[in-house]
Amino acid sequence: MLQYLIILLDDTSTSFCHYECTKVNRKLISLENLREGIFFAMEENMMIQFVYPDYNLPQEYEDVIESIDHSKIKPASCCDNADVVILNSLDETSDFQFQEGIPYVLRIDKENLFSYRQEVRDIIEKVARLNVVITDIDSFTDDDFTTYKEFLSESVGQLIDLYTKGMTPQFNLLTDRMMLHEMNNCNAGHETLTLAPDGNFYVCPAFYYASPCDGKEISLADVCKKGFSVGSLEKGLDVKNKHLYKIDYAPICRICDAFQCKRCAWLNRKTTLEVNTPSRQQCVVAHIERNASRMLLEGFRKKGFYLPEQEIKEIDYLDPFEIKRKR
Repeated sequence: MLQYLIILLDDTSTSFCHYECTKVNRKLISLENLREGIFFAMEENMMIQFVYPDYNLPQEYEDVIESIDHSKIKPASCCDNADVVILNSLDETSDFQFQEGIPYVLRIDKENLFSYRQEVRDIIEKVARLNVVITDIDSFTDDDFTTYKEFLSESVGQLIDLYTKGMTPQFNLLTDRMMLHEMNNCNAGHETLTLAPDGNFYVCPAFYYASPCDGKEISLADVCKKGFSVGSLEKGLDVKNKHLYKIDYAPICRICDAFQCKRCAWLNRKTTLEVNTPSRQQCVVAHIERNASRMLLEGFRKKGFYLPEQEIKEIDYLDPFEIKRKR
């Protein structure tokens, strides 16, 4: 059931997830499409998340935006009145004035995450919540998995120290799984839909910025012309095989307990050509996080911190497909 509508206000709206914003020329959504998108969300009883570019919008746009309850996702370079602030690199954190109570998203590639792990951990001490999004998970190697484990292990110790001092920051890679009892994924295509500046709907922003005709992707002319659109404001929704975006139709994910995993439909499509089938990289990264969360939970309990009843069982695998192969 659709619950959230993401509206990209411009072709250059900031990315807030794994995908890259590939468009460089500014192109505002038309006021007509903005109003129609808001009306669509009202009809479908959906909450709206507006994703901003790195420049100030004309006042008439802000007036329309303020006509409905919403959340604002803004880049760090233009983050006044933001509900979520996006940091697109560590460079943007230099001398940055973090605000209390605002969640921050740090988009970072593996090289910078591993090379500047202390700088990343420093941010945790400055904010109420930090979400780290690794932009090139699909390129992880076995060596990267090992380094990622080390980074999370170091972060476990840091969080225990911070909580001991009375600070309670949330860090998505560790604290989320510790508090979850069921899958809490992105759910793009099932609970979330995106409206792009071209007036078309997409499963998520990543599908708007991608072309199905790139590289080894589908090359049929009619498909390439349509792209990854799943409908429009003019003609309505047309999500093909929409059941595949539900957890019930993800045979591996529905029996997994890495509840914090994004279960990213775009990464699935990019790496396996199936929106409901994850790559090895996404599975292993999620299980490394799961296991580190288990360490954090045990560390908290040893310190006597109150936590809701929760158990994260010990496992002897990182890739669920390994279990399927053994059977």
